[in-house]
Amino acid sequence: MILTLLPGPGMAQEELSGYTLKAAVELVLVNVVVRDKSGALVKGLKAEDFSVLEDGKQQNISSFDFQQVEAFAAAPAENNPGQMLSQPSRAAAKPAITANSPAALTQQLRDRRLVVLFFDVSSMQPEDVERAVKAAMNYVDHQMQSADLVAVVSLDSQLTTLQDFTSDHEQLKKAIQTLNPTGGQGFDTGSTGSTEGTADNSQAFTADDTEYNIFNTDRRLAAIRSLATDLGKVQEKKSVIYFSSGMSKTGIENQSQLRAAINEAVRGNLSLYTIDMRGLEAMIPGGEAQDASMRGTSPYSGAGVRSQYSANFDSQETITTLANDTGGRAFTDTNDFSTVFNRMQADTSAYYLIGYHSSNRARDGRYRKITVKTRLQNVRLEYRAGYYAPRDFAHARGEDREQLLVDELNSELPSTDLDMYLSAAYFRMSADRFFVPVALVVRGSQIPFRASGDKDKAALDVIGVIRDQDQRPVGNVRDTVKLNLDTSQGARRKNVQYQTSFYLAPGKYHLKFVVRENTNGLMGSFETDLVIPDFKRSPLKMSAVVLGTQVIPQAKKRSEDPLVHDGSELVPNVTHIVAPDGHLYFYYEVYDPAKNQEAGPGRPNASAGEKAAIRLLTNITFFRGRTKAYETQLVQASQLTAPDRKAAAFQFDVPVSRLPAGFYTCQVNVIDDAAGTFTFPRLTMLVRAPAKAGNPATSQ
Repeated sequence: MILTLLPGPGMAQEELSGYTLKAAVELVLVNVVVRDKSGALVKGLKAEDFSVLEDGKQQNISSFDFQQVEAFAAAPAENNPGQMLSQPSRAAAKPAITANSPAALTQQLRDRRLVVLFFDVSSMQPEDVERAVKAAMNYVDHQMQSADLVAVVSLDSQLTTLQDFTSDHEQLKKAIQTLNPTGGQGFDTGSTGSTEGTADNSQAFTADDTEYNIFNTDRRLAAIRSLATDLGKVQEKKSVIYFSSGMSKTGIENQSQLRAAINEAVRGNLSLYTIDMRGLEAMIPGGEAQDASMRGTSPYSGAGVRSQYSANFDSQETITTLANDTGGRAFTDTNDFSTVFNRMQADTSAYYLIGYHSSNRARDGRYRKITVKTRLQNVRLEYRAGYYAPRDFAHARGEDREQLLVDELNSELPSTDLDMYLSAAYFRMSADRFFVPVALVVRGSQIPFRASGDKDKAALDVIGVIRDQDQRPVGNVRDTVKLNLDTSQGARRKNVQYQTSFYLAPGKYHLKFVVRENTNGLMGSFETDLVIPDFKRSPLKMSAVVLGTQVIPQAKKRSEDPLVHDGSELVPNVTHIVAPDGHLYFYYEVYDPAKNQEAGPGRPNASAGEKAAIRLLTNITFFRGRTKAYETQLVQASQLTAPDRKAAAFQFDVPVSRLPAGFYTCQVNVIDDAAGTFTFPRLTMLVRAPAKAGNPATSQ
């Protein structure tokens, strides 16, 4: 175990400014739609016509209401108004909601439809943003009904309220038009380890956004969760129309964040209707007209098309899960974007809103199943299946706190209140044994340090498990870390990094780690998948690439850790966010390189007494978009640096000052010249802009 204090803030996830409202109501809300045999809505029912069960136990209905949008009569303009979202809108709209008390708010929103147009600009290309804006404008002009109260939010570098809830068409159109079609960002998905199936164009470059999604996908899910939390004070059903170009599922995103976002939406009575703004795409064997021809046999064997379909499905899986699990619907592979608004309006035209206080007072975080029954015959009920209970830490002691930690590790819906990030690498020790270093990072600003003299003190609990494909645990860790730092170190402005390691065989694994601070009991979880390759099928055998920004003294070599050598240790940079004035280190290894039988220039064969040398060539290229921004010098290795492991190790030290602030895709070029094999693994990083004068919070 190692604990390191790193420069901060440096965490990938940006602060979601402006959203500070917290839902403190423990009322469990259930929307119930009642339909007869023909599918028509059944109206006029009362509370006594329903019974609600939670985990099979009868619950007392404490609130009951019937929402019927068709019954709404348009209010005079002077009564149409308030601000619902906590962040001030950019547009100076009149308020759409003026009530302050819950009772008055409920009365004012009776028979109204609450709709949020959520533009995820961070995931869309400019043409997708244009289609989203056009679809939203069409809704406001032709599909929006008098009962609709609509808000507009966007997510780019931060979550922003463009327009609070209003029925004013002109204000909504003005807010929608402020979206910049050129604000899209992100990378195309593509191959990461081979040129097979990639465009045969020396200028074309397809970036692998695997690491980028750690702080991109999680940030988008956190924004959805924040929005659901803020809207939770309103009992009525809320519908969010989520415009995006999908969420690429690369295998290392935080799955806990996905489940947390879904549960917060369910608890806040919010349904997501997700739209893939890429529309219906044609998968062309040789690629689109603007793309160069593919390399290899992929265009002729069908592998190219299969790869395109697979990437497309992966990017749609997360938004489909968000929609289905929150009671909405996903709209993918369609160019008719108006259907999402029709479906949303149909789903919210009339429903019964039933509320109850659970008789189960345990705050154990477990899933609770909801069952709604009616004494009517021959009707069909539509409602959500359940919810996750909240957790409590303040009243837990001793064994109870330990059990809370274990329950969190085993929970299907772990907490994400404490932002944390994880990275894992692998290095071969022997044919069937790999060293796997794991690093966790927590923001120091989230840890409640206690001042004691000239020290800042805090404690963190760490628990984790690694499971194989059969869900069997093959590695675990349980540790309590006590932080006792000089106040001069400014721990609250830095990151705390915890490191551990495991030995694993080649295969597929699932990692789950939980960190808890022991003052308020806030927990963070991170889940990811790790694939350790079987090198028997690899023409060029290579370890994971570790990116670091700090080297610390290490007097004693720890175990067989390849990151520790020559009296120093390379500390992995988990988030791949680097300061503008430091150094950037890359470390990786190549195993079993081929022997070059040529002993020297002009000598076709080595003599019997001479050893054949290897010939490995490698360097690193930095791309901004498709433009090469920087390239290191080419390094050649002719001997193994770790003969016992048949490994040749490489470490690069790149001055960050050579890289202007912005996103970069780093391509590691490795060529085994003797064997004629090569590989080009890629990773993404962000160079922060220099700190502004007088703003230490942004310094590194």
